[in-house]
Amino acid sequence: MRFSRSKPKNKSKANKVVALYRYAVLSLAGTFCLAFFFVLAMLSPVSSKDESKEVVVAIPQQATAGMVGEILKKEGLVRSSLAFRLYTRWKSMDSGIKAGQYRLSSALSTPQIIMELVDGRLAVQSITIPEGLNTAQVADLLAAKGLVNREKFISVVANQEFPYSFLSGAPQGDKRLEGYLFPDTYNFNIGDSESAIVETMLKRFQREMEELGFAALAERNGISLHQAVTIASLVEREAMADEERPLIAGVIYNRLKISMPLQIDATIQYALGENKPEIYYKDLEVDSPYNTYKNYGLPPGPIAMPGRPSLLAAVNPADTDYLYYVAKPDGYHAFATTLAQHNVNKEMYQR
Repeated sequence: MRFSRSKPKNKSKANKVVALYRYAVLSLAGTFCLAFFFVLAMLSPVSSKDESKEVVVAIPQQATAGMVGEILKKEGLVRSSLAFRLYTRWKSMDSGIKAGQYRLSSALSTPQIIMELVDGRLAVQSITIPEGLNTAQVADLLAAKGLVNREKFISVVANQEFPYSFLSGAPQGDKRLEGYLFPDTYNFNIGDSESAIVETMLKRFQREMEELGFAALAERNGISLHQAVTIASLVEREAMADEERPLIAGVIYNRLKISMPLQIDATIQYALGENKPEIYYKDLEVDSPYNTYKNYGLPPGPIAMPGRPSLLAAVNPADTDYLYYVAKPDGYHAFATTLAQHNVNKEMYQR
């Protein structure tokens, strides 16, 4: 009995199975490759660097990865909110996204954007607060940069309590933090509250006080820290050149010792609420405790935010007999010990 005829049939059948298997494998591989490249495409940047845009995006508290993906898709920062959600879940990052405001570029890939959100790289606004500004001017500057609501900032300054010992001698009301919001360059997170911004500036002032040993130097001069900051603010508003700051501080100390009115024009400007380029005799009659023409001694508090050179001058005044100074056209001052000398200087430099 012969069975040789059945062998070709079995072989043919086996070949068909192998072919089908190969086809299935190739189809599956092809599908996988297509899906892989599709996912890669969905995770790629929305635009090139040359055509990119930056968007400040607010991620709310307790937002799910799906909600965040929808926000980013709406802002044109990701190609697919679904791909965003699936990728964060695959990488176990969906619960690590931090709330806040972010400055994101459409040239970033979805994985790069996710890393920004997980690392909490919040959008930052750099701003320089110059020396010599008062609280209202600081509020205007911050508001112009979109960092604060001006009225809310003024309210925080006037009413919120901050746990710093150097504020113990400060007057109450909207002038309470005058002189204590340290002038510097800051990097604030967009979305920081008014309270957080004030806190940052007060912390910077505290660090300055500690580095200078300011309280001890003030005590050595027989004045309180608050009085020293007040003197520093007067020096800040009067002097342009750093080398003259100790001299002007010396004049202030000399006048205080003999109970002579300080007669500082910058305090008149502060009392009037405007930086007038020229002070008239009628301005000297303004009814204010900050009027150092009518009131003896220091004003109730600082009139501006002093920088480090003025703070140092206030506790290291020059040892001179000067009682007067007058501004020269070049921004420097002519100093005098007598009224007669002072009048000569005025005639010479203020024609």
